[in-house]
Amino acid sequence: QVQLVESGGGLVQPGGTLNLSCAASGSHFSFGDMGWYRQPPGKQRELVAEVPRGRMPKYGDSVKGRFTISRDNTKNTVTLLADYVLPEDTAEYYCNVKGWTTIAPMTYREYWGQGTQVTVSS
Repeated sequence: QVQLVESGGGLVQPGGTLNLSCAASGSHFSFGDMGWYRQPPGKQRELVAEVPRGRMPKYGDSVKGRFTISRDNTKNTVTLLADYVLPEDTAEYYCNVKGWTTIAPMTYREYWGQGTQVTVSS
């Protein structure tokens, strides 16, 4: 079992910065993709950014150039930074982790954090 603890979020002014962090813990699990998704009010959940282990990150079209994702494999953390938020970035943000269990039978698993609300408003 993997636990995800999210931090950051809250009220941010338009044009301001955002810093979200997620710490993953668990045993017998090999962490693969780590990332962030979001669900704006009344809309479906969408990819914000994801960074596969050892590969380049990918971003949702609406955040390219404004958001940066990074991960620390020694601590199993993933961080999302935004240097210019917009009102349309208002959403519930969810940490997401995918990977394989390391004991037989090895299975592919996906875990979600509980979510952290980000509201961009003056």
